[in-house]
Amino acid sequence: MPLNALAQGILSNKYVVALTTLVLFFVIAKLAYMIFKKYLIKLTEKTKTTFDDKLLKQSEAPVALLILLFGTKLAIVPLQLAGAIAAGLQKVFSSITVIIISYISVIFLDLVIEHWGKRLTAATDSKADDQILSLGHKATRFITVIVAGMFILQIWGVEVGPLLASIGVVGVAIAFGLQKTLGNIFGGISIIADRSVRVGDVIKIGTDTYGEVIDIGLRATRIRTWDNEVKIIPNGELANEVILNYVLPNPKARIIIPFSVAYGVNINKVKKIVMEEIKKIKNLDKENEPKVMFLEMADSSLNFKAYVWLTSYKDRFSTKELLNCKIYNALNKNKIEIPYPQVDVHLDPKKK
Repeated sequence: MPLNALAQGILSNKYVVALTTLVLFFVIAKLAYMIFKKYLIKLTEKTKTTFDDKLLKQSEAPVALLILLFGTKLAIVPLQLAGAIAAGLQKVFSSITVIIISYISVIFLDLVIEHWGKRLTAATDSKADDQILSLGHKATRFITVIVAGMFILQIWGVEVGPLLASIGVVGVAIAFGLQKTLGNIFGGISIIADRSVRVGDVIKIGTDTYGEVIDIGLRATRIRTWDNEVKIIPNGELANEVILNYVLPNPKARIIIPFSVAYGVNINKVKKIVMEEIKKIKNLDKENEPKVMFLEMADSSLNFKAYVWLTSYKDRFSTKELLNCKIYNALNKNKIEIPYPQVDVHLDPKKK
C-alpha cells in the first residue's frame, strides 16, 4: 500500500484523528507545565515581589488542565456524536472550563488580598487585621462561586433572571436583619483603614470615657478606663463619635496650669518665680518653650496661665499635680498672696 494512501486512510479514521488530537494537546499541556516550572518561575524569582512567584506556582496545574480540556473538546468533534450527546458533552466541558477559570480567579484574588492587604495593615497592632483579611478571602470566594454558578446555570439552560430576583429579595431581608452587625463590621474596617485610633492609644470619647485602646475587633473596640474597667463600644457607634486622641500626631502633650494672685503684686516677679519652678521639671519638651501669661484682671484677682509642653502624654496628670504644688509653695515662700473670691461691702454711717 502506498504511503500516501496509508496516511489518507489513517486521517480518514475518525477515532485515530480524535486520539491524535488528544495526545497532541496532552503533549502541549505537558510542555506548558514544564515551561511554567523551569523557565517562567525562574524569571519571577528574580523580581523583588513574591506575588508573581506564588501566582505562577499555584496556577501552573490549572492552566495545563485547561489546555488539556480544550484538546479533549476538539478531539470529540471528529467523532460526530449524536446531537443530544454532543450538546451534553459540550455543556460538561464548558462547565468544567468555568470552574477552572473561577479557581484561577480565586487564586489571583487571594494573593492580591494577602500581598497588598498585609502591607496596608502592617502599621497597626490590631488583631482585626487578620479578621479583615480572612473576611476578604471569604467574600471573594463567595462572590466568585456565585458568579461561576450563574454561568454554569446559564450553560445548562436555566433562566438566571428570576433566580437573581429571588436572591435579591432574600439579600435585602438578610441585610435588614443584620443591619447593626454589618454597620459595626464596616465601622471597624473604616477605623483601621483610617488609622485614627490604634491599639495602645489613649483616647477620650464623649464627656465621660477616657482610657487606653486595648483591642479593635470587627464588631467592637475595647477600652481600658482609668478605673481598670473595660468598656466595649460597638464600632458603628465609635465611628460616628468625636474622638480625642492624645497620642496623635505624636506623643507630646501640653498642659495648662491656671493660677491667680492678688492685686498689687509685681507681675514680672510672679512670672519669673513660676517659670523657675517649671524649668525644674525633668520631662519638658525642649522644642517648645514653656510660657507664663498674664491673661486678665478679674474681679478679685490677677489671673495667669502656665503653658507647659511635655515629652509624653503619659506624664500629663502627674506633672500637672506636681506643678500645682510647686507653684503654690513658691508663691507662698515669696509672700505673694493667692486670693479667694470676695465681695467688699461699704456701710455709710450717715444712713441708718
